[in-house]
Amino acid sequence: FRHIMIVPDNQVLPISWAYPVSLHGISGIELKNQLLLPLPRMLKYCLEMIMASCAMIVLFPVFAVLAAVVKLSSPGPFFYRAKRLGLNGKTIEVWKFRTMYRDADERLKKLLTEDAGFRAEWEDKFKVDNDPRITPLGRFLRKSSLDELPQFLNVLRGEMAVIGPRPIVEDEKKYYGDEYNVFSRVKPGITGLWQVSGRSETTYERRVALDMYYILNWSIWLDYYIQI
Repeated sequence: FRHIMIVPDNQVLPISWAYPVSLHGISGIELKNQLLLPLPRMLKYCLEMIMASCAMIVLFPVFAVLAAVVKLSSPGPFFYRAKRLGLNGKTIEVWKFRTMYRDADERLKKLLTEDAGFRAEWEDKFKVDNDPRITPLGRFLRKSSLDELPQFLNVLRGEMAVIGPRPIVEDEKKYYGDEYNVFSRVKPGITGLWQVSGRSETTYERRVALDMYYILNWSIWLDYYIQI
């Protein structure tokens, strides 16, 4: 056979950064995780700090208008700080424009107790398609992803990346299993491969697979592909 392809049974292996090597006559594969190497990681950090700084300057008028509209649309603050897991599993507060009513946490507890359908969907995706806690303006902000613009502040504070795996809550760690050790070693992103690949329409298993694919196969060109 002139050409032979070997397909390993371990689907976690990266595709973009795997190289054949010879170990004294024994064939092997060298794997590189670019996101865990100092120089590529520094390059990504510098580029994203420039992007976040430019975004904050250029989009400041949009920030001001959205903050005012959110404040006027329903009682409560215009920012919402959601607790998520960041680098190395450290808890961070992810900034967003508020899209829910002020008593959303109390409403969530009540819905989880009284509505079995709501509870089942929440436990499956940690999201609900027709969430009654979301304000009319909030639905528009979420659909357009404008609610996530304040997360550029998280990037400037060094807590998030512009592009990276989705930030998760503590209860979602169980879905990543042993892979969470790798997942937690990179910063979560404002957007990422999962976010541009169907978002909530995908299964949770697919969501985890996309996050891990991004981490193991990262390159500047992959980030560029996700952005466009």
